[in-house]
Amino acid sequence: MQLNRFYLRTVSTVATLALMASTAWAVSPFTVRDIRIEGLQRVESGTVFVSLPVRVGDVYNDDKGAAAIRALFDLGLFKDVRIEVNGDVLVVVVEERPTIAVVEFVGTKEFDKEVLTKALRDVGLADGRPFDKAQLDRAEQELKRQYINRSLYAAEVVTTVTPIERNRVNLTFTVVEGEPAKISEIRLVGNQVFSESTLRSLFDLDTGGWLSWYTKSDRYARAKLNADIETLRSYYLTRGYLEFKVDSTQVAILPNKTDIAITINVTEGERFVVSGVKLQGNFLGKDEEFKSLVTIRPGQAYNADDVARTSKAFTDYFGNFGYAFARVDARPEIDRSNNTVALVLQADPSRRAYVRKINVAGNSRTRDLVVRREFRQLEASWYDGEKIKASRDRVDRLGYFKEVDVETQEVPGSPDQVDLTINVSDKPTGSLTLGAGYSSADGLGLSFGIKQDNAFGSGNSLGLQINTSKLNRILAINTVDPYFTADGVSRAFDVYYRTSSPYQDQSYYQVKTSGGNVRFGVPFTANDTVYFGAGFEKTLIVPGSLLPYSYMRYIDQYGYDSWGLPLVVAWARDTRDSAMAPNSGRFMRANAEWSVSGQVRYMRATYQQQEYIPLSKQFTIALNGEVDLGAVVGDRTYPVFKTFYGGGLGSVRGFEQGTLGPKDATGIALGGTGRTIFNAELQAPFPGSGNDRTLRMYAFLDAGNVSGPDGGLAINADANSLRASVGVGVSWLSPMGPLRLAFAKPIRQFDGDKIQSMQFQIGSTF
Repeated sequence: MQLNRFYLRTVSTVATLALMASTAWAVSPFTVRDIRIEGLQRVESGTVFVSLPVRVGDVYNDDKGAAAIRALFDLGLFKDVRIEVNGDVLVVVVEERPTIAVVEFVGTKEFDKEVLTKALRDVGLADGRPFDKAQLDRAEQELKRQYINRSLYAAEVVTTVTPIERNRVNLTFTVVEGEPAKISEIRLVGNQVFSESTLRSLFDLDTGGWLSWYTKSDRYARAKLNADIETLRSYYLTRGYLEFKVDSTQVAILPNKTDIAITINVTEGERFVVSGVKLQGNFLGKDEEFKSLVTIRPGQAYNADDVARTSKAFTDYFGNFGYAFARVDARPEIDRSNNTVALVLQADPSRRAYVRKINVAGNSRTRDLVVRREFRQLEASWYDGEKIKASRDRVDRLGYFKEVDVETQEVPGSPDQVDLTINVSDKPTGSLTLGAGYSSADGLGLSFGIKQDNAFGSGNSLGLQINTSKLNRILAINTVDPYFTADGVSRAFDVYYRTSSPYQDQSYYQVKTSGGNVRFGVPFTANDTVYFGAGFEKTLIVPGSLLPYSYMRYIDQYGYDSWGLPLVVAWARDTRDSAMAPNSGRFMRANAEWSVSGQVRYMRATYQQQEYIPLSKQFTIALNGEVDLGAVVGDRTYPVFKTFYGGGLGSVRGFEQGTLGPKDATGIALGGTGRTIFNAELQAPFPGSGNDRTLRMYAFLDAGNVSGPDGGLAINADANSLRASVGVGVSWLSPMGPLRLAFAKPIRQFDGDKIQSMQFQIGSTF
């Protein structure tokens, strides 16, 4: 048997492969009787057979040999491939690439290792994959890119490849991160109308301050710079400078790789005044209705925001009639001789459409039903832009998602149909609190709290609170089902048990309170909800030493063991732009409680209103007013456990918490049946924090008081008895919740008032 041996080898490129093929021994064509694979360790032989362009029974020649080698190299699994011919048997000899055993990182402080591992996986480098030197180079570049995105331009990456047994390698990326590059200079060139300091104050990026370690506003990032440039462009376009443009942006990294200089060249152009607004096109015969949506005013400076708002209002209004593809173009007609511009709003409603399907995407945890039940646009109904917007807002107000967006897609082959896709991104909705404390009077106390607003992705909330303190013990459970009925009526349950005592010694008195309630919330509008509820509460006073006089009087009328059955009606309206850091909008709530049965009979009513007035992007005026009133039913006195208290954060700052109003002979606050609170704040950025709204400072004026047990509003009972204070404070949206610190000075106080100049709270905004 004659032995013909054909030998081909390639290194990296097709050119090299072709060259070697041309110089290899030629093989006479023959019919392949068998194919053998040699050299496999981990790769399945089937992978090789599937990739080969030649099969048993085919006629083999030099061209097919070269094609086979290319195909096997393209798999990326082999670093060497040979084809040998033994008679009419084709022998494929391969040498596998090493497999990556472990990828390790050394010196990485800026990133979690999981982030870097994912970045390398995206470029094809991960545990268990074949090792490729070209991929290693891409991996190093990807790591450097990740650090550049964090302004760490001086970061250096050194890779170590360590061969180990069974043709495997360990990869170690050693990173020297260096110092982050910081902005040392921001310059604007070409501005004449507005000063450089005015324009730079619009930017989130700056040259740093004493709080830059927190805000990182001096860290350069291309995305942040682009956002600042858009803010700059918007500033000019909303003040009449229709032809404003940014000519160029230069970002220079100094040789030390830790300082960055930014130069922005602009051309302001002339200021234009709107001379008129004209409507052209098809407005469905509703021209007057569309004209009422125009916010562009002739005689005023051109304002791009007004133009955008008007165009969007037009398209939204078209959408209300089912025209999902309506187009509105704002075409400026410029008169440069008079520096005026006439705006022509050209409308094309296109065709009417209806919604075929509504899809939900991105909800990895929350069930589809939770999102779909908030939708007011229905499938197989005419497209309604107003209902779609309301649907999007309702989903956003759930608070379960970081982002909510609605996309409209045309249905191929059906020009009158669209599909809607609501894209959401789940966010953590649970909170866990753990605490421990020790005091000589109270001993060791443990506290535990858990709340999940979207339990198991169902949209229901569940909460548990436990406190094991010997003086103040609490066990409370609450749950809310926001869709107890298909119409959106919510149901909430609360069950609680509390015990309090002044001292650990059992000889002192104790108060034990247990009860529960159920509430139903009925949505009347998108922003208004009315609540109805009923509850049961039992109070047991365990007699002992130091029993206050107010408690003794309560016992005389209600007994040691008393109970009540309160009914509740409440209403709330919320139009704030944010519940945590509002800049505009209003919040109102009213609550009425009436105990209709049991020994304890009373009525309580509360009204609160908050207003947020934006002065600019950075400054906000916040106003809060609250009026509370309690009254007794029958000939008994008002129950001491239902009185209102005032003083401290959330009330009149500068006075000790809960100390305003009537006091007994020992100076202990009794609370009252009426309370009036007023707060005014000027909120501003914290020095050095730029436009960051999570850390702010504020100046405030507080006033209010608590009236006596005879009823009446505090302000009517004795206007001269109002307490007032002024001060400054800091608010921070910390990971634990809203944190507020206030320094207050009373400007109206009376003898016996307990002053507390510095106060601290984790809780609500007011």
